Amino acid sequence: MKTGCFTAMITPFDGEMVDIDGIEKLVSFQIQSGITGVLAVGTTGESPALSWEEHHRVTKLIASASKGKCLCIAGAGSNNTREAIEASRHAVALGVDALLLVDPYYNGPSSLEIRKEYVEPVAAAFPDTRIIPYVIPGRTGTQLLPEDLAIAFKTHPNVATVKEATGNLDNMRRTRKCCGPDFTILSGDDALTFDMMTDPGILAGGMIAVISNVAPAAMSEMVRLLNQGNQAEAGRLKAALDPLFDLVTVKTLEATVHGEVVCRARNPLAIKTLMAILGMPSGGCRRPLGKMTQKGLEKILSAARTVQKANPELLKPVADFFEVNIEERLNTPVYWKGLTYDNY
Repeated sequence: MKTGCFTAMITPFDGEMVDIDGIEKLVSFQIQSGITGVLAVGTTGESPALSWEEHHRVTKLIASASKGKCLCIAGAGSNNTREAIEASRHAVALGVDALLLVDPYYNGPSSLEIRKEYVEPVAAAFPDTRIIPYVIPGRTGTQLLPEDLAIAFKTHPNVATVKEATGNLDNMRRTRKCCGPDFTILSGDDALTFDMMTDPGILAGGMIAVISNVAPAAMSEMVRLLNQGNQAEAGRLKAALDPLFDLVTVKTLEATVHGEVVCRARNPLAIKTLMAILGMPSGGCRRPLGKMTQKGLEKILSAARTVQKANPELLKPVADFFEVNIEERLNTPVYWKGLTYDNY
């Protein structure tokens, strides 16, 4: 698991229910596109809005669909170590290849506590399974620091990878310095992956990506080229993908009766909206996530149209696998019905 592109899978819904057939189709699409692995029930999979029964069911579905075909990482993180261990036990019994542990959100333990009371207990309980701490302070309000990560790696060799989503290249360089050359850094930020893989002080091995839900072949190829040292070709592919990278979080300025406000449509709202437009299994997001604003939808359509016009090969696998006409879906309003709020 030192290199490659892993897709943080969305969880498709059919109304209020998990779309079982949709999950199987989406995993098959990823495998056919050459993805290194898939991540079940991470943030992109709306883990905060799933019941634990749903969480376990989705993990089982994705683990089963990917078994023997690509690697499978299971999201097992919580802000409750007991829950994290139970989720890990369930996933390990399914034969997953790794566990993803997001930093404990809201209750905000220190880095020392994250290591001693969370990461290390899970690592000790499942010594034969790779543990991947997921460091994303912008979502969690806390952070496992590089120093504690390195201590955990030394005492528990299965803590050999991190999903790095701090957005801070200096923090990533510190992680490499503390953890050494045998430790794997995976990008948790699609738009920074190129920089993280080419920076000699970071040398990330790949990414756990959002946009690969719709462009797994292109994202996998970019990572492959970078790992081969072909920065020129990878750079051209990155430039083609850049409009889509802007859709992980969509910011708009919206008018209200009290003046303008910034609206942030956070992952996975934009990617699920794009997937719905493209005719892929998606469904809406679970509350409290909701819908795009009209301006947000226009940003999604603009980005997708830009890619389709300049590099139609990036979305061709979607057209082929799901038997849809990309041009038609990006330019026919009937396909966008119900995807936005009527007003702010």
